[in-house]
Amino acid sequence: MDTLFEENALKLDNQLCFPLYAASREVIKLYRPFLDPLDLTYTQYIAMMVFWEEETVSVKRLGKRLYLDSGTLTPVVKSLEQKGLVKKYRDPEDERVVLCEITEKGQALKQEALSVPAGLSKCLPLDMADAAKLYELLYKLLDTFEKN
Repeated sequence: MDTLFEENALKLDNQLCFPLYAASREVIKLYRPFLDPLDLTYTQYIAMMVFWEEETVSVKRLGKRLYLDSGTLTPVVKSLEQKGLVKKYRDPEDERVVLCEITEKGQALKQEALSVPAGLSKCLPLDMADAAKLYELLYKLLDTFEKN
């Protein structure tokens, strides 16, 4: 293998993973002023979006939807439960399955959260066409991980 190629392969600016990682961190930071009044972290917010869609979901399915392992997901669910936004219980039909269900308080929070996407979109330096293109590419990448 060519030595110059090998050296260039290790340059930070030549890595696809780095701009994905850095952009993700920066976008998540932009959420803070919108989520702080809701008393939610970004990870809690995306979990709540699943609950707003599905109302009751197994912990396993929640992890799959959010691409989170149980070590990351467990404290998120626990904190949402402590805030009274969700309740957790064993599935009566299969005791091995842990279900989480949104509470009335969690449902009420949805109204407050409705302003978050619009507020964030004003902070992003992308027009609608670029945002749609990025969305499509990111989900194309995520879909490949689903198949593996």
